[in-house]
Amino acid sequence: MKTCLVCQHGNAVERDLCERCATPLPEAHASTQARRLKRFQWFCLGLTLFCVVMFFWLPRDFY
Repeated sequence: MKTCLVCQHGNAVERDLCERCATPLPEAHASTQARRLKRFQWFCLGLTLFCVVMFFWLPRDFY
């Protein structure tokens, strides 16, 4: 089932336009979610590595 991004109406998989508002529907919902998840995981890994590097690189003397 494809969900319209504008009106959130559920449509059949084979439809290209929303039944309710005639907006073009997204093409591949499952692959889009998988791509977003992988991008989010890489972002979290990069942020973690950045924080670890900054923890050891920044000075710790507080006078």
